[in-house]
Amino acid sequence: MAKDLLLEIGLEEVPARFVRDAMDQLKHKFEKWLQEHRISYETIQAFATPRRLAILATAVAEKQTDVEEEAKGPSRKIAQDDNGNWSKAALGFARSQGVEPESLYFKELSGVEYVYAKKSSIGVETQAMLSQGFTDVITSMSFPKNMRWGSYEMRFVRPIRWLVALYGNEVVSLELAGVTSGRVSRGHRFLGDEAVIESAEQYVEQLRKQQVIVDVNERQALIVEQIQALAAEKNWKIAMKDDLLEEVLFLVEYPSTLFGEFDDSFLNIPQEVLITSMREHQRYFPVLDQEGKLLPYFVTVRNGDQRSLDVVARGNEKVLRARLSDAKFFYEEDHKLTIEAALSKLENIVYHEELGSVGDKVRRVTQTASLIAAKLGVDADAAAKAERAAAICKFDLVSQMVYEFPELQGIMGEDYATRLGEDPIVAKAINEHYQPRYSGDAVPSHIVSAIVSMSEKIDTIVGCFSIGIVPTGSQDPYALRRQATGIVQILLAHDLQLSLSELFELSLSVHLDRGTKRNKEEISKDLNDFFALRVKNWLSEHGAKYDVIDAVMAAGFSDLLLTKKRAELLAHQLEQDNKAEFKLTVEAFNRVCNLAAKAESKQVDAALFQEQSERKLYEAWTAVHNGFVDALNAREVERAYEQLATLREPIVAYFDSVMVMAEDEAVKRNRLATLASIAEDIQAIADLSKLVWA
Repeated sequence: MAKDLLLEIGLEEVPARFVRDAMDQLKHKFEKWLQEHRISYETIQAFATPRRLAILATAVAEKQTDVEEEAKGPSRKIAQDDNGNWSKAALGFARSQGVEPESLYFKELSGVEYVYAKKSSIGVETQAMLSQGFTDVITSMSFPKNMRWGSYEMRFVRPIRWLVALYGNEVVSLELAGVTSGRVSRGHRFLGDEAVIESAEQYVEQLRKQQVIVDVNERQALIVEQIQALAAEKNWKIAMKDDLLEEVLFLVEYPSTLFGEFDDSFLNIPQEVLITSMREHQRYFPVLDQEGKLLPYFVTVRNGDQRSLDVVARGNEKVLRARLSDAKFFYEEDHKLTIEAALSKLENIVYHEELGSVGDKVRRVTQTASLIAAKLGVDADAAAKAERAAAICKFDLVSQMVYEFPELQGIMGEDYATRLGEDPIVAKAINEHYQPRYSGDAVPSHIVSAIVSMSEKIDTIVGCFSIGIVPTGSQDPYALRRQATGIVQILLAHDLQLSLSELFELSLSVHLDRGTKRNKEEISKDLNDFFALRVKNWLSEHGAKYDVIDAVMAAGFSDLLLTKKRAELLAHQLEQDNKAEFKLTVEAFNRVCNLAAKAESKQVDAALFQEQSERKLYEAWTAVHNGFVDALNAREVERAYEQLATLREPIVAYFDSVMVMAEDEAVKRNRLATLASIAEDIQAIADLSKLVWA
């Protein structure tokens, strides 16, 4: 008879940022253990609060599944001698399988007889395996930071204080770090008491009676529901950022939402400062009006019930008042700072020991921004603003506000620059040059911001690559992948006619002036390989299929706008009702490209044409070639493809009547040269051989 199975690990409070991963890890590890040990079950659910991790598996079988396996051994020729006796090889095979030689038998496989053995394995009772299974699962868990406690050698995210292990209504005996398993759990630290779990299926309800909501989804739904109800009652908009909601979720076991207020004189401070202070220091949700303007209220979630919420609110208000007073002081002190004084302080901040100070970085970014602006051909006003924005883009790093709240870098720079009389576009660029800050974030809104953002990001990447810091595996301490992805997003979002190779060249020229540990060729190769993956990821995220991505990437990706349009062309052709027609065109083009790979040159001599069809093909290609090149240079990919598609019929006629690999060496070379010339145009669109046809 199947039974439910419960394991709860009671802990000292676990940091909120570790809880979800630990919960998922416990579930996946135990699920894997059940599967490896052939123990069937219906479902596994994981639970977590700040003080516990738990899993509940339903309908867990009482014993392992019995298995009968057939093992293949050596062939009959090796397994028996001429007299039909078992050889040493056969006897060794029998021993390895744990069977008697008499039970061996032969079966034919692909015309050859082999010796086989049948092994039967009777399932062991689940109860007998659980103690070791629980121990193995718990001790195999890993965390960003571990602790040791007392004199125990065991390491875990936090000290273990109790264990509940039940199979049905029976306790599974185990001991870890001096803690013995039982059926007694602990309720809410202040509102609950010990909870005796008589059987595994009672777990959730028994803890609910002790003011603990162990189901993460239920607890989150309660928090969201309470916040939304409060927002509706007060006609507020309460900003629930996912990361803050996630943190609050794992700070409480029984949530109760409340609100407080603060002096509206603090609203003279930029609302980003107030919101950051509330979120980062106090884990409060900011309150906005329907237009998105900050109101002098906050919402927080208490780990407890509804009793005395007014007292709790007053306590939170007192703490927040002190926090906001600090923020106000920092903000007012920063007003005494001039941009020039701030920039001089950057000279004393080390950016990287091999790349100089932050002041050195700013000068490189400024120089690169000027080069990019010139390459893009922006007007003189935009170029001047990009240069000014780049020159002062980091000045707010020495402000007290950014020192206190690093996540406000750029935001405070825009505010301070505006107050100090900088052009609004320049001030906006100081903020936006950090964008996109994360996946899904907006790109810079103005061309000036875009230039500065690309300059800063490519300087970081090229600088790191120049001293041998190239991300490998999951290691990327300088977030170079994110910054490279940001460059790709900016170039495409603004339709900037600047290729990646041109961007690399501009930044490299600046870095080579200061001297680099690695040579230009090595850095360029690494940059190309690094950005290739970012472009592939971008195409994939925007719906391109893997074969389309492979096809267009094979034709080059430096010109991102052209790469994007080539991918769109193939996707469009593959989705049309005339997909069969496109396939015929691709087949004709692939025949050209396959043979063209054998060509030694593209020099065609029309006097060597022997067949009318080869002359017609060459004339058809010369008639469309210039138009094709012009269309591709203008990034009119659809028009370029239409030019090439007219060659399908001449190509088919050519292969029907021409032997490309002719005996006459000169004729053969000439025919291969013709195909190579056509293939060069085809492959400028994509390597069509990589397309997969369903």
